[in-house]
Amino acid sequence: MKPVALAAAAFLVAPAAAPARAQAPDCIVLEDFTTAKVGEFPADWKPRKDAGKDLYRVVEEKGLRFLRAVVRGSGIQAAKQREWDLDAYPVLAWLWRVNEFPQGADERDSATNDSAVAVYLLVPYSRISGPKAVKYVWSEKVPAGTRLASNVGLTQARVLRSGPAKKGEWVEERVNVRDDYKKYHETDDTPKPAGIAVLTDSDDTKSSAQGDYANFRACRG
Repeated sequence: MKPVALAAAAFLVAPAAAPARAQAPDCIVLEDFTTAKVGEFPADWKPRKDAGKDLYRVVEEKGLRFLRAVVRGSGIQAAKQREWDLDAYPVLAWLWRVNEFPQGADERDSATNDSAVAVYLLVPYSRISGPKAVKYVWSEKVPAGTRLASNVGLTQARVLRSGPAKKGEWVEERVNVRDDYKKYHETDDTPKPAGIAVLTDSDDTKSSAQGDYANFRACRG
């Protein structure tokens, strides 16, 4: 009887539960500059022109490492190649700070189209004409929500923030870049991002501008 009892007991033992699958994070880091060298242009970024390496450098302040742009009469975009699933992570989040607005800038006029800070979602399009993009701008004068376009329509821009009220302060932004891209570029297809980019420029106004960028993430919502 003893072997039978043991067998019955063994039969009644519940099987071990399968290990739970690791839950996907709410956000993935696109760039936090923690591996970049302070005082240098980040090695895994690329400026549109080599001179751009003199306009951007990594700075650390109160434990936060970020990219600082200081420009005088110039403007060169800097970009980081980074792909991710835009359906899984449709929201782009980041921190930015305006230290100096370009004097006389107004993004609605091509003759004064400069911005203290601007962030791009880049999507592959053409080797000749470049990528398609959605650009987000913090303007000193143009009202938030204003839609703009440049580069024969390949860059669709939105003024995300307006005015000097928070100048000198870090501000966090969160935008659904997937939905914005589809709306602005009039497509039903979700694109595959090529990366992100930033631009602080003052070439049209021949003035100076300064801005900071930090903590780029792709988030679920």
